Amino acid sequence: MAKRLNQLSQEYRKEISDIISNRVKDDAISGLVSVLSVDVSPDLRHARVYVSIFQPDEEKKKACFAALVKNAKTVRYELSRRMTQRTVPELTFLEDTTMDYSDKINRLLKSVEKDLADSPEEE
Repeated sequence: MAKRLNQLSQEYRKEISDIISNRVKDDAISGLVSVLSVDVSPDLRHARVYVSIFQPDEEKKKACFAALVKNAKTVRYELSRRMTQRTVPELTFLEDTTMDYSDKINRLLKSVEKDLADSPEEE
């Protein structure tokens, strides 16, 4: 069962990414939207879609994510037309902030490294 869920997750990820890029007509969806992963529940009724939005402007990034959430039913409908399963899970979009978090950690580490380099050595 786990292998099947993994295969479905990968197929959903690929198809949802294509649908967002080519089928969803919303001007608020701008920048680079990447579907990183899809977690499908064991009963196949729900799926969490983790997306990363590369947009320098924070307001546009929030608007883009809101547009994705607003268009979730459209994405699900398009997905149902492409997939052969009897039912397609309800989609919940979640913003993946791993890149922001790792960037923050890298900046903190660099500042600590700089502070250590600038401080006089004690013997």
